[in-house]
Amino acid sequence: MKQKHLMSNTLLGAAAAVAMGICTAVATADEPCSDLEECRVFIEINASDGDIGFHVLLDAEGWEQARIIDPDNKQIFHEQAHGALKDQKLTENFFESAEPFCEDSLKEEEDDEVVTLPEFLARFPVGPYEFRNKLEGGEELAGITMFTHRIPAAPAEVDFDGKEISWEYGDDLGECTTFPAGFMLADELDIVGYEVVLEPDDDALGSFKFTVQVPSTVNSVTVPAEYLASLGENTLLKVEVGAIERRLFLVDDMMLESFGNTTFTEEDGFCNNKNQSKCPDPED
Repeated sequence: MKQKHLMSNTLLGAAAAVAMGICTAVATADEPCSDLEECRVFIEINASDGDIGFHVLLDAEGWEQARIIDPDNKQIFHEQAHGALKDQKLTENFFESAEPFCEDSLKEEEDDEVVTLPEFLARFPVGPYEFRNKLEGGEELAGITMFTHRIPAAPAEVDFDGKEISWEYGDDLGECTTFPAGFMLADELDIVGYEVVLEPDDDALGSFKFTVQVPSTVNSVTVPAEYLASLGENTLLKVEVGAIERRLFLVDDMMLESFGNTTFTEEDGFCNNKNQSKCPDPED
């Protein structure tokens, strides 16, 4: 309980710093994360498909074993290197949970799993998540990151005009419509940035994505002409824009910002053509 109280004070101090206009640095994860180089736990919602996942990033030098402890002091993850991998040691690790549908109406098969937003948030409580990484010889590195239930709205009006991707701040979670009692979406001021992805909707080119992260003051991105030129004319394209929650934390009395929970919107039906009305029919 004492640890939770300290973390709450840290967040209150962070909020006060923002209110006073103190400049902050931004990172994609808590860097450093106590003894670890970086760490992050966050919610990711695909508002277009209607699914929810729990994602984790950790980075520490040369560990053999990693554990994650939730705010209720329960171990929720354990990883152990063996054999040659134990000799080689591990550093960065990123993983995603399964992403079940958030609504019963989205099920495609009878046995598809459904976890509504209230059920998901009850499963992963707010508070400090602790990383414990064991090194060769038994030394342990520890790091703590704060997990919140502040979830950004799905970006709205996502569009591509053949040259530029644009979007607006939204007001819902798309297909995820069941909320806990009293739940409110994160305010637009709680958004630190957006992640933008343009992906060829083509088996041969699907790995060649254009991806960029931009500050929350931006609501459009020009796709490099060189990238578009590398694709065939009229190649079908998909666009994904994710709103990213602003996380605040203190390191050595310095206020820092990091990326938190993320909500994505996906749109397809675009193509590599300056005149989108000339895009081929995806069914052809």
